[in-house]
Amino acid sequence: MIYAIFIFNNKGNPRLTKFYTPIEESDQQRLLGEIYYSVSNRTAASCNFLESSLIAGKNRIIYRQYATLYFVFVVDEGESELGILDLIQVFVEALDRCFNNVCELDLVFKFQEIHAILAEIVSGGLVLETNLNEIVAASKSQMPKSKRSGGLNIGTTLSSFATRF
Repeated sequence: MIYAIFIFNNKGNPRLTKFYTPIEESDQQRLLGEIYYSVSNRTAASCNFLESSLIAGKNRIIYRQYATLYFVFVVDEGESELGILDLIQVFVEALDRCFNNVCELDLVFKFQEIHAILAEIVSGGLVLETNLNEIVAASKSQMPKSKRSGGLNIGTTLSSFATRF
């Protein structure tokens, strides 16, 4: 089971936080700080797995760093570390396809779309989908047409306006 998913920048600012287990807000803030500290202080030669007992007893922190962002999954011992690393890769590639070279600003200003993409991949702490094409197609079909085309579709808007009057 996946307990939580986080994305941090290299300064420790959380850009996405998703908890799949109930945790009090004060504990969430403490937990975010501890996980960021643990992950950011590791060398590039270190493996991407950490043993932890921060959430729900014994668990693992699995992370990958892409440019200035850390993608972190906190999972139970039953999850495959390599499987979760692949899942992180799928998540990043889906973001990249949906936002054409995703950057940190996309995570800040388009957080609803980011959560929708994540919801296509993970729900309730369980992996739903790993097929990249299915994830991208489903998330793009949920976006409003104006966001998919990159702007407001004036022709459709004016014609729908004219039919009402």
